[in-house]
This record gives sequence, structure tokens and C-alpha cells, in this order.
Amino acid sequence: MRVLRTPESRFASLDFLPARYADVPDGDGGTLRMAYVQAGPSDGPVVLLLHGEPSWSFLYRTMIPVLTAAGLRAVAPDLVGFGRSDKPAEISDHSYARHVEWLRALAFDVLDLRDVTLVGQDWGGLLGLRLVAEHLDRFAAVVAANTGLPTGDHDMPEVWWQFRRAVEKAEHLDVARLVQSGCRTRLPPEVRAGYDAPFPDESHKAGPRAMPGLVPTRPDDPATEANRAAWATLSRSEIPFLCAFSDGDPITAAMEPILRRTMPGTAGREHPTITGAGHFLQEDAGPALAAEVVRFVAGSE
Repeated sequence: MRVLRTPESRFASLDFLPARYADVPDGDGGTLRMAYVQAGPSDGPVVLLLHGEPSWSFLYRTMIPVLTAAGLRAVAPDLVGFGRSDKPAEISDHSYARHVEWLRALAFDVLDLRDVTLVGQDWGGLLGLRLVAEHLDRFAAVVAANTGLPTGDHDMPEVWWQFRRAVEKAEHLDVARLVQSGCRTRLPPEVRAGYDAPFPDESHKAGPRAMPGLVPTRPDDPATEANRAAWATLSRSEIPFLCAFSDGDPITAAMEPILRRTMPGTAGREHPTITGAGHFLQEDAGPALAAEVVRFVAGSE
């Protein structure tokens, strides 16, 4: 596996936490360096913040101070191929199963996280919900925020297909523009630069280019069986489960009522709608989402 690493100088001007690093097996006989940020008391309740496509842990920069001020330990990894983590250079290096395993290795083998509250958005939920289902003993609660767990049994919305085609056809993949297109607020230049920072050239973008093609869109997708098994496990689990979706995401909106109807841990809860926010609700309303996470964790203990 040929692996690229973004120079640290690309991140030097960003107003964000310094990275910590750990090696995980790459599944091909070598190792990959994964980056993560961590803040808050070492003995505080753990909140695992998982980003999606094509962002990185930088997405959570306005949420982390709210979480840590409430005594929570915030841990936000960069998925392999994103942020300050290593970047396998070929699209074929990426698979749904590999991303689940890379994340599992970091969260459990390296960091030994326990009693975790998952906060997953976009691919952060696609991967995180698999982790929860496959390692229920490690998790205390789940916050699903503009995400889902597709099996390919139902078609994706047309706006998602448009996004997939745009990524597949783009000669130059403008990552900052993709993030901006999923926000209701206008991102300032320094924030757009933050989303471009991990990708000095097109050769580093195999991860963002690969992810749309890894979403199950047919019943015989390689990830379908494992995702169906995850649905079966979660639908029998009483783990506290909060839906905190925005009011302006056409990609994932249809998943919220399905989650609320299917997950036993959603019953009897008030599920907030994060107003004035698009797909990247952490950008549009990060502190508001963080406040909901704080309330949820406090009520779940």
C-alpha cells in the first residue's frame, strides 16, 4: 500500500488543537499513522466525535470547548485518508470494512476507550454505528447527527447521487467548496483553508474520492450484510440514543424518523432539531449541537 502523509506545515496556521498520533495495522502488512485530538479531563465521560466526507476533526473545533467545559473528555480522530492521518494513495485501498477496522483499532486497541458516547455525522455515523453494534460493551450512548446506516435496500436521495457524480467526475476536487455546499452559513477564508489543508494536491485525495462509492446503494453491496447485522443488533439494544438532526439536510433527513422508530433507546426522549443548519451542522450550529450532547450525556449517566 502506497501511503502519503500531509506535511505538518500545511496545518501550522490553523487555530486548532495539536494532533496526537498512533499507528494502526493497515490490513496489508504495514501500519498507518492516525491522527486525533483530545481535550478535557482524562477521567471525564468520553465523547467520541466522528467526522465524515470530506471533512476532518477540524469540523468539531467549536464543539470541543463546550464539551470540555462541561467536564467531558472529547476525542476526535481523523479518518484514514483525511485530516492529519495518513492517506492511502489509491481509491482501491479504501473499503467500508477497512475504515471500520482502522477506527476500531485506534479507539479500542490504542486508546482503550470505554463507556463512550458516540457523536457521528455523515460517515462518522456510518462507521460509528457499526462500531457500536459490534462492540456494545464499549459504548454508553449514541448521538446521531445528520447520518444513517444504509444497507442498499433503499435508494439514496437524488441530491446524494448528484454529489457522488460530482466527486467522480471532478478533475480537481475542491474540498472546501464541497464543505461549503453543505453549510447554510458562509465559511470565512481561514475555515475554507482549514478544509483544504490536508490535501496539498490531487494525489492526496483518494479518501474523499473513494467514500461516495463505498456507501451501499444495492442489496448485494460488500457492506450490506454487516450493516444489516448492525441494524438487527441496535434495534434490540436499550442503549440511550439521541437524534440531533438539522432542519436543512436533504441528504439524511429521511433517516431521522427511521432511527427514532427503530432504536429502542430513543423512546421517551425529546430529540432536538438543530435549526438554521445544513448537512455540516457542526459548522452552522456547533455550540448548539454541543449543548445538546452535554444535556444528553448528563441525563444518560
